[in-house]
Amino acid sequence: MSYKLFASHHIKGLIDQGEHQQLDFKFCISDSRKIARSLVAFSNTDGGKLLIGVKDNGSIAGVRSDEEYYMVEGAAELYSKPPVKFEVQEWNIEGKTVLEVTVSKSEKKPHYAQEENGKWMVYIRVDDQNLLANNVLLKVWRRQKSKKGVYVRYTNIEKLLFEYLKQSNTITFGRFCKIAGITRSRAENILVNMILLDIIDIEFTENGTYYRIKENQKTSEKDSNKRNKR
Repeated sequence: MSYKLFASHHIKGLIDQGEHQQLDFKFCISDSRKIARSLVAFSNTDGGKLLIGVKDNGSIAGVRSDEEYYMVEGAAELYSKPPVKFEVQEWNIEGKTVLEVTVSKSEKKPHYAQEENGKWMVYIRVDDQNLLANNVLLKVWRRQKSKKGVYVRYTNIEKLLFEYLKQSNTITFGRFCKIAGITRSRAENILVNMILLDIIDIEFTENGTYYRIKENQKTSEKDSNKRNKR
C-alpha cells in the first residue's frame, strides 16, 4: 500500500470514529493553554489522540503552518505540570497536512493545565469533553500512590449514605454533606475510602459529579439476598 493511500485510510478511519474519550479534533491551535487541557485530560484518563487540522464535523482543513507543532510543544512543556509526553505524526491528505498527536495514559498523574488567570487545574477526559477533576478524585490518586491500607468504620453516616443511594441511585457531594450534617473534609474522606474499596463509583458529567454504588456491589447484594431467601 502506498504512503498516500495508507495515510488517507488511517486518518479517515480515525475521523469516522468521531470525537470520543480518546479522540479529539482541532481545526487549528490559537491558544496553547487550551490545548494543554486536552493533553492533560488524556494523560490523566486513558490516553488519546488529537487530530490537528480537522474540523469538529470531521472535514479535513489542514494545519496552517509549522507553528502548530510548536504550540503543541508549548502546551505540553510550558502549560502542563508535570510536562506531558507526546508523539507527533505528520500526514499529508489530499494536499493538506494533518498532525496526529498521541498522548499515553500517565503514571505521574495528576497533570495540571495552566489557565489564563495563572491557576493550575486538573482535567480528565469524559466521553468527548475535558472536565475538571474534584478534590475527591485527587485524594483517591494520592492515596493510590501512597499504597497505604484503607480502614473504614461503618458508622451511622456510612449507613445513611448507602440507604440514600439504594433509594435515589446517585448523590452529589453537596447533598451528602447536607443530609449527613458533616464537614466537607469528612465527607471527602468517606467517599475516598469507599472508592478505594471499590464500593462506590464517581461519575463526572458536564452537569455535575455524582456518586453511586458500584455495579459489582449491587450484584453481590442481590446474590446475597437470593441465598438468604433459600
